[in-house]
Amino acid sequence: MPKLVECVPNISEGQDEKIYLAIAREAETVEGVRLLDIDPGKATNRTVITLVGGPDEILEAAFRLIKKAAELIDMRKHQGEHPRFGATDVCPFIPISGITMEECALLAHKLGRRVGEELGISVYTYESAASRPERKNLANVRAGEYEGLAHKMKDPAWRPDYGPATFNERSGAIAIGARDFLVAYNINLNTTSTRRANALAFDVREAGRLLRKGDPINGEIILDEKGEPIREPGRLKSVKAIGWYIEEYGICQISMNLTNISMTPVHEAFDAVCEAAQERGMRVTGSELVGLAPKKVFIDAADFFLRRQQRSLGISEAEKIKIAVKSLGLAELKPFDPQKSIIEYVLADDNAHPLIDMNLHKFADETASESPAPGGGSIAAYIGTLGAALGTMVANLSSHKRGWDDRWEYFSQWAQTGERLKNDLLYLVDADTTAFNGILTAMRLPKSNEDESTARNAAIEIATKEAIQVPWRIMETACHIYPLLMEMANNGMTQSISDIGVGALSTHTAIQGAWLNVQINCKSLNDGAYKEDILARGLKLVSESARLSEAVMKIVDEKI
Repeated sequence: MPKLVECVPNISEGQDEKIYLAIAREAETVEGVRLLDIDPGKATNRTVITLVGGPDEILEAAFRLIKKAAELIDMRKHQGEHPRFGATDVCPFIPISGITMEECALLAHKLGRRVGEELGISVYTYESAASRPERKNLANVRAGEYEGLAHKMKDPAWRPDYGPATFNERSGAIAIGARDFLVAYNINLNTTSTRRANALAFDVREAGRLLRKGDPINGEIILDEKGEPIREPGRLKSVKAIGWYIEEYGICQISMNLTNISMTPVHEAFDAVCEAAQERGMRVTGSELVGLAPKKVFIDAADFFLRRQQRSLGISEAEKIKIAVKSLGLAELKPFDPQKSIIEYVLADDNAHPLIDMNLHKFADETASESPAPGGGSIAAYIGTLGAALGTMVANLSSHKRGWDDRWEYFSQWAQTGERLKNDLLYLVDADTTAFNGILTAMRLPKSNEDESTARNAAIEIATKEAIQVPWRIMETACHIYPLLMEMANNGMTQSISDIGVGALSTHTAIQGAWLNVQINCKSLNDGAYKEDILARGLKLVSESARLSEAVMKIVDEKI
């Protein structure tokens, strides 16, 4: 797994497009770093920039970005709704793959030292990179903001971790840290009252509100026996929130940072704010995602709302994304493009699935062309995909059948099984062609001497085994469709029984077709023991498929 780090610098400029674009694009000058997102806010006068790359590359990109921000942003002139204390206000590193939080914390300290020494900017480390417990929380580090920074730095307890301990009027300070994936999320309200929005934020955020005597806003703060303020905690764990008025939209929002989406997912935060708003006479009208979020956020939200409606969860990923966007009101203030807002989609290789991304007409033409791929293996995988899709369709239809409301969950579970099998087989459409191309690549290797010939033969043997394994996986995966088809044949909608029959025929055809590919590739394999084992197992699987297909078709024929 490659080492991938996400870096999300927040710069104190969101109004002058030339400035924030120049700063963001400075990071792209580092080879191997991708600029995933630039999300400016006019009212906050702040831009959230999302980068991803390897550890060394992302560190260099972050440094260049911070340097450019120091050149172009003058904090003496900055005004905005969001708390801030520097030109580049925060710069967190987030582990994505192949790297630990500890390694990201080390990156934060390397960057902090360099920023302090080379740019003369005061640096505080926070979250998992914090040098002291009281600096873990960003709110503590940034308390007093830019306007209070000169006074704060005179306190020995708030001496910067790196860089000068004197106030840099132009650039302020920067917080550099390492943290888990954070979702920045704003919930829209039908009010223009910042005071009421803040009261709502205190209801839901983990820190809650300070307890006061008498007046809940201006009353005397109640202290415990140690002289510490007593807090009434909010409803949601791992959630930071404030209320603010956004002039750009003419509404108030609850601005939230969800610091642990396993603890409090986006849909639960949205739901809790909806309930709390209603209690205070307000209404949530929609929400806004700032920057990028993992696909899981949207899938989990869709499943949450589908369960509430007692609707089947066994639908496509694309449909679930639509449901999540609609249910959370993510397009209320501006159009929402999943391709630009979901991190997996932004990182996806557009050429990773050339066959399944084709339309049916082009796929048929490509199959009919003189190119040897896609061939029978890819077609077998796609036929199996259709078999799984038909079983899933009947499960979904049965889940929504009038009078069967008490059985929706049973059918939903089977539809989810079918959806997984459909996606697994769909992936194998391209995998089979890739495996075939692997053999061609190995065969083109040089063979001008004995060493080259030995290496070429070994490469061909490895590629051939892969070309056997892919159709074998098609056979195994397709065989798992039969329990779905059998359940739907016995218990699904009778009106769709013919669809189950076509699904059974498609499944058996897929297995037989993949079996032919296993056999023909075994002919050129030298590993006799491997060949004997997989051919024996293949014969059993084809025989079992024939038996199961016949059993399903018997029920189909009887019901027709």
